[in-house]
Amino acid sequence: MKLAGLKSLDSAHDDSIWALTWVPQTDTRPALLLTGSLDETVRLWRTGENGDELVQERTNKEHFLGVVSVAAHPSGVLAASASLDSFVRVFDVDTNSTVAKLEGAPSEVWQLQFDPKGTMLAVAGGSSASVKLWDTTTWQLYGTLSVPRPESSKPADKVASKKFVLSVAWSPDGKRIACGSMDGTISVFDVARTKFIHHLEGHFMPVRSLAYSPIDRRLLFSASDDAHVHMYDADGKSLVGAMSGHASWVLSVDPSPDGAAIATGSSDHTVKLWDLNMRAAVQTMSNHKDQVWGVAFRPLSGSGVRGGRLASVSDDKSLSLYDYS
Repeated sequence: MKLAGLKSLDSAHDDSIWALTWVPQTDTRPALLLTGSLDETVRLWRTGENGDELVQERTNKEHFLGVVSVAAHPSGVLAASASLDSFVRVFDVDTNSTVAKLEGAPSEVWQLQFDPKGTMLAVAGGSSASVKLWDTTTWQLYGTLSVPRPESSKPADKVASKKFVLSVAWSPDGKRIACGSMDGTISVFDVARTKFIHHLEGHFMPVRSLAYSPIDRRLLFSASDDAHVHMYDADGKSLVGAMSGHASWVLSVDPSPDGAAIATGSSDHTVKLWDLNMRAAVQTMSNHKDQVWGVAFRPLSGSGVRGGRLASVSDDKSLSLYDYS
């Protein structure tokens, strides 16, 4: 397995780029890239017929503060963006019309992700120490998954602030949600019962990114400021692998569609490709000149562009595209 650089744009945005996702292909167009930046905009990118270009399609300017997360509905028709302005905007990808605007309290809107069937949108709730679930038919709040406080904490303790929820991920079957907190704990929930199941331990610094394996519903990957990437059996509550190699915070993790690899982005300015059988980094890409906040593999498609693709974004305002084979 290897990555090969295809294209880099040095000034894809006017400020740091913190958010990245692929919008799945539809019957009328191929997959697109979606990026969100501290310049308050969300931008849509085409990758060309061969998947090796970066052509800006549109700029969305509906937020009033920096964009911290973007997510795409599995249909490829809708997407959502979360901003420091405490709003989540849901919009039609092709027309940019606003479908819904979901308001949170200050510092309670962070990472977001649609469930695999597209029936719910999960929003990491930051200082609320919770994950909010929104029904994508009515856009009403379906439920709140609250991270329990440690039993030892008293109401006056400031422990709750350490449960600041930064990251969120759905299991491939949509039955579980995992969220990562500022104190390094990962909480796993049963979605149907909106019930906390258990914590996953092993990190001692913020968990900024989580992703389940696309081929194993129990396998969860985590990226932390402690410079480690962990693999958990999320149902069995066990740490099954710990990988190190980055020189600083690991800010983003994403598994390849074939489940054989993961990519990570770090504040050491690099993107790494990891072989999961070897449990080791097999390649390091140094396209960026600053922190790499997002890495994302293009989802598999039944037709159209061949070959795997990975994209990455950085504090240096750049967007990079790689071939994965």
